[in-house]
Amino acid sequence: MLEIAVQDRSGRVGVRVSEDELRDLVRDMGRWPDAFLVLQRVPDLPDTYAQACPEDGAWTVEHRDGAQSRHFATRVAELERVAELLTGWARQDADWAAGEEWERLDFGPDPEPAPLELPAEDEESLLETLRLQLAGGYATLAQLAETAEEHLVRDGNRPVSAEQAKQLVDRMWLERVAEQRTWVGETDPERLARAFAALQATGITARENFTCCRSCGNGEIGAEDPQARGFVYFHFQCTEHAVLGHGLSLYYGGFDGSPETTAAVGHEVAAALRAVGLTVSWDGDPSRAVEVVDLDWRRRLVG
Repeated sequence: MLEIAVQDRSGRVGVRVSEDELRDLVRDMGRWPDAFLVLQRVPDLPDTYAQACPEDGAWTVEHRDGAQSRHFATRVAELERVAELLTGWARQDADWAAGEEWERLDFGPDPEPAPLELPAEDEESLLETLRLQLAGGYATLAQLAETAEEHLVRDGNRPVSAEQAKQLVDRMWLERVAEQRTWVGETDPERLARAFAALQATGITARENFTCCRSCGNGEIGAEDPQARGFVYFHFQCTEHAVLGHGLSLYYGGFDGSPETTAAVGHEVAAALRAVGLTVSWDGDPSRAVEVVDLDWRRRLVG
């Protein structure tokens, strides 16, 4: 599998697709006049991506290599050549760009350093919020930058500019990426994801980091898959509790509202979690959340 995420014209994002899947996505571009593909690394790296789209009977392929001053484009006649280029980029082949004439696109000079100028208390509040979201592992670079820009807004005063937010988040993101490269083996969030995938395969809708709270989660989970026979999820606040070392609460049930169905789904959830090596605390009471305890929350970033 390729360590990339791919977005197409539909807005769908595929993570860690195979080479064959990537080539199929490229070929699908030939069916739509407004088609495009955007590829990023996994984990995402600031200002690093490749993309392709049709233009005037040919194909434009672009890549950015860590800064807006390093953004290049070429024109390709054949769709299969687009697939070769994007696959080479995804594999990080040393010579993936060879054989094409690349033009540097002028997006202006790279931004100057934009350090924060905040009172110590505000800066610490901002950094703590960003650290918590980074450790959660679900936020994208764009989402974190929005948080950084909006967190301290009061009465119309915006003490953090868009460029300051981006530079701060880029730096913290890269520090987290470097840290996670030291992690060895499967992490507890990855075990959790395996358990959720197994439950999903049996007809139970399983969602991670879903909605802001239990009320919203219970109200929205049914729309995720109207054919599902049950559900399990945890919401944003549950993720924060896990990051802080307080375990993870999972909410579950059926769609008929009966305690018997809810309990039955709860037992399936608990069994799936134990099957991947996670520790579960639950007494079978359908009115209580299934608790995953003794978690070491190290979720690898995607972006």
